[in-house]
Amino acid sequence: MIAVAVIVGIEFIISTPWIIKTVQLIALAFLIIVLQFFRNPNRTIDNIADHLILAPVDGKVVVIEEVYEPEYFKDKRLMVSIFMSPINVHVTRYALNGIVKYSKYHPGKYLVAWHPKASEENERTTVVIDNPVYGEVMYRQIAGALAKRIVNYAKVGQRVNQGEDAGFIKFGSRVDLYLPLGTDVNVVLNQKARGNKTVIAHK
Repeated sequence: MIAVAVIVGIEFIISTPWIIKTVQLIALAFLIIVLQFFRNPNRTIDNIADHLILAPVDGKVVVIEEVYEPEYFKDKRLMVSIFMSPINVHVTRYALNGIVKYSKYHPGKYLVAWHPKASEENERTTVVIDNPVYGEVMYRQIAGALAKRIVNYAKVGQRVNQGEDAGFIKFGSRVDLYLPLGTDVNVVLNQKARGNKTVIAHK
């Protein structure tokens, strides 16, 4: 009897029109969010130039500071961090022209992307590009609390062109740029950046 009652109750819930409509609307909203998240708009570059470093992603500039970089340079660099919310485009693009000198994936935690230790403890990839004007410049893709996978296209020895797709981070995340000390930064804290459009630095 109990089993019959449970089955009847389930059939009643499933057959109730407002519940069906609610589930359909939730599914549609989720689909729209996913499609928006995985979009990859065509962003042409007005002037491809070795003396410009462009924003590699869409988002908000949350850090501009001098830091010690322990993985590759092992010295001080100027770090510019861009935080991406779930509604931002999450395609990573090459910020500058050059040759890939270093590319490494690091498994890790999923702290919120703005956490101070996220760049050292979260899942991340580190890529260094040797540019004719700036020398070696690093960018780091960092997974956030929702991100579970980072896609990185950079291969050591590969020649890359400014503006080309460099990878993808699935859901909330951030990208850190490590520039030579003394680089003339063209953005300010809390400024919104657009990949391939916003000039991060120039010489």
